[in-house]
Amino acid sequence: MNGRSLAERLAAMPAAAARRYIDGLSDPAVQGLAHHWQFWARPAQIAPDGVWRIWLIMAGRGFGKTRAGAEWVRSIAEADPDARIALVAANLAEARSVMVEGQSGLLAIAPDAMRPHWEPSLRRLRWPDGAQATLFSAAEPESLRGPEHSHAWCDEIAKWDNASGRAMAAWDNLQLGLRVGALPQIAATTTPRAVPLVRHLLADPAVVISRGSSHANRANLPPAFLDAVQRHYGGTALGRQELDGKLLDDIEGALWSRSLIEACRVRWSAQGLERVVVGVDPPAGSSGDACGIVVCALLEDGRAAVLADCSVERASPEGWARAVARASEQWNADRIIAEANQGGEMVGAVLRASNIALPVRLVHASRGKVARAEPIAALYEAGRVIHCGTFAQLEDEMCGLMTGGDYQGPGRSPDRADALVWALTELMLGRRGTPRIRSLEN
Repeated sequence: MNGRSLAERLAAMPAAAARRYIDGLSDPAVQGLAHHWQFWARPAQIAPDGVWRIWLIMAGRGFGKTRAGAEWVRSIAEADPDARIALVAANLAEARSVMVEGQSGLLAIAPDAMRPHWEPSLRRLRWPDGAQATLFSAAEPESLRGPEHSHAWCDEIAKWDNASGRAMAAWDNLQLGLRVGALPQIAATTTPRAVPLVRHLLADPAVVISRGSSHANRANLPPAFLDAVQRHYGGTALGRQELDGKLLDDIEGALWSRSLIEACRVRWSAQGLERVVVGVDPPAGSSGDACGIVVCALLEDGRAAVLADCSVERASPEGWARAVARASEQWNADRIIAEANQGGEMVGAVLRASNIALPVRLVHASRGKVARAEPIAALYEAGRVIHCGTFAQLEDEMCGLMTGGDYQGPGRSPDRADALVWALTELMLGRRGTPRIRSLEN
């Protein structure tokens, strides 16, 4: 009961008791319920009492983080005519489309009499009583260096660009400019990811944290959505992060940490590719483990880029071969690198039968999966590999490979991670790598 909003508690009452409650309200009170946030909000969506500087809402998708952040800004703007508020998102497009114009944004939640005036050309909102809010992009930290603010709402801070320390630089510049008024405050809303900024806030004992899951907001979410995401992601690492709002911890002794992978993640378009290869780790049987299919590229600057995880599960040999063919065609690959330890000549035959018009190289592993992965993990440490997007299942497997040779990730085997290792070994280590390689002529 304590986690419910007043509206949810009212809905759970017997009809007669709920009717008596409504009848006891004045007409203006009933008319104002639509914009009375204290009535609709769950406790975790309401700003904490007392003196605080930073409030972090870290929760699952659909929890209502955006609405909570917007309502907090609205309460500040309506109470303080002198408020100067920074609205910071990963980029200006998201600041506008989510924080201002979104379904739970500042324009949508405002009552008519207090609706702010939106000036897109100036990136500014102005409330009738005088409060103002300005939009900023965390990808441009220097834009936050000069302005002074009394309050700030930072949305999806785990999505802020971590390249070259931009996210932390944006946060630091915002903090240094937060010096207007008696008690400057920041509300930060995010789905958890192990990025440096999120870890920095979690390590600060002065930060007030509200947590929650997607299911906490089930009264306002379509049942079909909850059923679908629970069916697909329930019990998985991705589900714990995106639905339950849990920050995934690193496993001590793993070759990859989540912080390391996040530091390698970039927003990138398919340009400057020198070579593209598809790494393939075929399943041992016709319907066993997943077939790892990972697309990687060598860039003009000498780094490698992970472009796509096209892996398939419980597929027949013909099924996973078709998936390999689709991946190679979609990414205009130069070569396919396939492990042949399990299937031998069958792997080559299956790939040939799928009409892949590319050279196929069969690789035979003379060392275990972890030993093969160690030099690739070193490339990540050196900043020589980037991830062009988020590949949750692949990254879960990478973070489960242990230095001692064990595997503690999801599933029985790190099939996706192994395909990644084969592709990056081909691109970055070449014939200096340990596998014995034999070409297959098509």
